[in-house]
Amino acid sequence: MKIRRPDRYIQWPEKFGRRFIISVDTEEEFDWDAPFQRSGHTTVSVPMLRKFQEFVEKYGVCPAYFVDYSIISDDEAVAFLRNVAERKTAEIGVHLHPWVNPPFDEEVNVFNSFAGNLPKELEEAKLVGLRDAIRDKIGVTPTIYRAGRYGIGPHTIALLRKHGFVMDSSIRPRFDYSGEGGPDFMAVGSQPFWWSRDGELLEVPLTTVYSGLFRKQGAFLAGIMNKFPLANALLSRSKMLERIPLTPEGISARETKEAIDVALDDDLQLLVFSFHSPSLSPGHTPYIRTEADLDGFYDWWREVLAHLEMRDVQPITVDQLMAAAAGA
Repeated sequence: MKIRRPDRYIQWPEKFGRRFIISVDTEEEFDWDAPFQRSGHTTVSVPMLRKFQEFVEKYGVCPAYFVDYSIISDDEAVAFLRNVAERKTAEIGVHLHPWVNPPFDEEVNVFNSFAGNLPKELEEAKLVGLRDAIRDKIGVTPTIYRAGRYGIGPHTIALLRKHGFVMDSSIRPRFDYSGEGGPDFMAVGSQPFWWSRDGELLEVPLTTVYSGLFRKQGAFLAGIMNKFPLANALLSRSKMLERIPLTPEGISARETKEAIDVALDDDLQLLVFSFHSPSLSPGHTPYIRTEADLDGFYDWWREVLAHLEMRDVQPITVDQLMAAAAGA
């Protein structure tokens, strides 16, 4: 599914300024290189959510935890999420991993790992079932969504609107997952937009920028880079064109600060950071293998958050964001 370039971007009010959100794909641990399976996963990283929450609260950040079925099935995770929801120190959203989310009516494979590829009725049943499980266990009804593997499909947006969601954050701009049967986001930038003219569902893409000599031609050259690995390697290594998502996973603090500066120079007023919760515990993602890597993870955040403060980019909550968007 190719996502077309939107035609109704948000024009933020003047007082909005420059803002950022930290979002966490809050999910089970599994082998990213192995075939998808319904069982065999763990949730040992859950206790580390408290450490991260305490860390970001010191910076005045209210993170958004997009929660999947394995997490809401973990008692310790439920206790943590209920606590931050009651204190209003974090936002809770829905994160759909279809292979671990009932009902289990589909074959487990790569194509079906993108929830948007499922039959409409099955995608809806999984979405509503997860939303309701979060509501029943935490006491709040989530209205924000991020598809696992960024896997929105032809029915996803209508389903979100039907069931009262007000914000989606499934788009990873300038990435193409169509080779695995997933969505193609190459035509979409990082600026938030409304999915329809009635302003009922806001899209808040994760932030990705192009850096380098040819960054103004990034949207055109990215297609070439995507098709031809040699061109990708040449442009990236020469620093003529680099694609930089705002994440501590595989992106250095230096690159991230450069990307922040590029985004601000391009008048992008909202920056959306993201990472996967298993990175909070060593050995569960390719990015955090050791305790030293985990120390580096927090050092990354210290450096990046200091840079955001220096550039006068302030944190914002989802509620504040939606209120600003409604007035835009």
